[in-house]
Amino acid sequence: MASDWRDFPKLELHLHLEGAAPPALTRQIAAQKGASTDGLFDGAGGYAWDDFTDFLKVYDQVAAFYQAPEASGRLAEAVLSEAAANGVIYMEIFLSPDHVSPAGGADQSAWEEHLAAVTEGAERAEAATGIVARFIPLCVRGLGPERALRAAQVAARAKTERVVGWGMAGDEREYKPVDFAPAFQLAADAGLRLTAHAGEFGGPESVRAALDDLRVERIGHGVRAIEDPSLVERLADEGVTLEVNPGSNVALGVYPDWAAHPLPRLRGAGVKTTISTDDPPFFHTTMTREYDMAEKTFGFGKEVFREIAETALDAAFCDAETKAALKARLDR
Repeated sequence: MASDWRDFPKLELHLHLEGAAPPALTRQIAAQKGASTDGLFDGAGGYAWDDFTDFLKVYDQVAAFYQAPEASGRLAEAVLSEAAANGVIYMEIFLSPDHVSPAGGADQSAWEEHLAAVTEGAERAEAATGIVARFIPLCVRGLGPERALRAAQVAARAKTERVVGWGMAGDEREYKPVDFAPAFQLAADAGLRLTAHAGEFGGPESVRAALDDLRVERIGHGVRAIEDPSLVERLADEGVTLEVNPGSNVALGVYPDWAAHPLPRLRGAGVKTTISTDDPPFFHTTMTREYDMAEKTFGFGKEVFREIAETALDAAFCDAETKAALKARLDR
């Protein structure tokens, strides 16, 4: 008989704020703005998209509804409250300075207003549920290296304990990791820890380039490293943590189904792996569903899920005091 993993304590390291926007909230925000949502939703009330390229386009449409600080604060509170209802005690959320003011690139004033509003939303969720949130600003790969450098400059200037890292998302088929090395170096010099999306729609070479050229300590997705045994060995030897999102990978067609997903093989090879949802309403998932499917498909149980939670805690970008408090919650 399958277990109910809803209340099992979880840590989530890979989630995009706008990608986690509840469709009901997006409809509400759109109605308040008097904005059209034609073609945005499917017949079941979820977001309508066809493939990865179309998903990125719809993501940008959704993000546009949350540029105003009031809307982004409500979004952060809603996303974190939903995660807490699925047992998440700690979450690192990707934020995009470019999505706040997309026309001319990241803007310092707009970003700081956005960050303040998202922080307030996170504080409301934490007060109500106990979930702890930290933020990872990122650049959008398809916007190019110059925009990435500007976004990194904007992110690095905003001094707050909640901003703990820097990353990159978007289509791996555009540009090369080395093109973004200046942005990553700037972020590292500012004390931000580094992660980057790779090994999702790009193959093992994308993961290797992110490690070599961006000097990241975590990889978002990274699952296609399984296609290169020497890279898998390197990930294990160097202790690189993969932010794995099985439901996302299946929904986007990286793998045909859960049974084909390499998560168990990566774990078996000694690679540090975690589980996250990426953009949960787009992929009809939650952290509870990810755990349910991992139990059903891979036979994971309490011991494995505890290891995954501890791996996520070790790899989290938050400070030692926060980690100690989270460890106590896991131990309880």
